[in-house]
Amino acid sequence: MEEKTEGVWDEAFIVPTRYWHKLADGRVQCDLCPRLCKLHEGQRGMCFIRANHGDQIVLTSYGRSSGFCVDPIEKKPLNHFLPGTAVLSFGTAGCNLACKFCQNWDISKSREIDTLGDRAEPAKIARVASELGCHSVAFTYNDPVIFHEYAIDIAAACHERGVRTVAVTAGYIQPEPRVEFFAAMDAANVDLKAFTERFYWKITGGHLQNVLETLEYLKKETSVWFELTTLLIPGENDSSDELDKMTRWVVETLGPDVPMHFTAFHPDWKMLDTPPTPPATLTRARSIAMQNGVRYAYTGNVHDSEGGSTWCHHCGALLIERDWYQLGQWGLDAQGKCANCGTALPGVFEAKPGAWGGRRLPVRMAAYAD
Repeated sequence: MEEKTEGVWDEAFIVPTRYWHKLADGRVQCDLCPRLCKLHEGQRGMCFIRANHGDQIVLTSYGRSSGFCVDPIEKKPLNHFLPGTAVLSFGTAGCNLACKFCQNWDISKSREIDTLGDRAEPAKIARVASELGCHSVAFTYNDPVIFHEYAIDIAAACHERGVRTVAVTAGYIQPEPRVEFFAAMDAANVDLKAFTERFYWKITGGHLQNVLETLEYLKKETSVWFELTTLLIPGENDSSDELDKMTRWVVETLGPDVPMHFTAFHPDWKMLDTPPTPPATLTRARSIAMQNGVRYAYTGNVHDSEGGSTWCHHCGALLIERDWYQLGQWGLDAQGKCANCGTALPGVFEAKPGAWGGRRLPVRMAAYAD
């Protein structure tokens, strides 16, 4: 699935990468993700932004973005990581999966360098995030594993300023680069897109097992706070049987405290004939998850205050009330414990919730001095 057209390179944005090797037939294989794209000179990989240039795999978009925006952290979605705070979000172009339902397809499926219209070096992103009062920077809109080197350098610059980093990812990455990538992240939201190989291969062009291995790695080998998101698509991954198997696996393998978000699909990209997800499907998924032992299950992309709020798994008290991305009642003490019964809420919390609310603030890096 490699791009067969010759690349047009802007040397100012090219950096060498580490995860590749030469093949006997003269091609170079990219070893970043399970696609293992095998490229002749001038060819781009499936992801579009990694390519064979000068007989090595390079990243062709270092320092360029498809846009920046300050969002509420709950939009990632992360409900147990610095609630109420602002996050500076951005992406690049391309993706290493081929999801037919992609709801950011104008960015992730882009094959136009003009998509990458906003330029920013890592130190500038960290500085602007700090100046804007953002507690974190999120690599999102398209999958950050494909701009691995850029994301890691930004994370290092952010950490120097006390700004944390968030990866919104499908987790489709090889074991060796996975270690380096997640070592740079403070939190992640991982798309567990379904729980069948049929769905992954037919709908995303990928494989389920690679994602499950990433999730197990995150749980067993890192301190990264992570949450899961499953976009429920009518007739594809929303059966009670599949949801039962998925949520049982999560509890048995990752534990009961990993939050799960069940979000609503709307027709997009190559699935325009598929109907939107009924709210009742999300409620059913949340119920199945909780019955199987998931302590923190959420509904998303719908107006559902109960399904969007956080409740104490021990006493049932309301801990964090949410109306879309707006926080309401706060039932945690300064240590992140239930104010009613003292049970700790798993996650990363500050003494008080942030006050960013549901605002969305587009940011142009060119407006800030270098």
